[in-house]
Amino acid sequence: MRLKDLPRFIRTTDPEDTMFNYIMKVSQECLNSSSIIFNTFDDLDKEVLQVIASKSPNIYAIGPLTSLSRNLLEIQHNSLNSSLWKEDTSCIEWLNTMKPGSVVYLNYGSVTVMSNHHLQEFAWGLANSKYPFL
Repeated sequence: MRLKDLPRFIRTTDPEDTMFNYIMKVSQECLNSSSIIFNTFDDLDKEVLQVIASKSPNIYAIGPLTSLSRNLLEIQHNSLNSSLWKEDTSCIEWLNTMKPGSVVYLNYGSVTVMSNHHLQEFAWGLANSKYPFL
């Protein structure tokens, strides 16, 4: 992983950076907890989970948590959300007009660091694929 791949609030060399110090403090406190729950699964983050387990043995990888929501009642589902953003459902009507498996879905994640060049390459790749995309 390169430094530029990390979120901007973590990319610091300033030992007085408030956000960085807060994250370090909370991370250290987590290691003193009786247990830690991660929103991941062993096959995805095996090496990282092994390192953390060597420092705090009671860790549980129970993710991805989004898959758990499929088993919840709609009322419960609407009250449980890990996002702070209001969900935009305007694409659902359009998506429902498409054949199943015919739309390319692309999600950059919430802390993606991408150059303009790479963003343009993604855009041209999608446009040149001739497939509808979301």
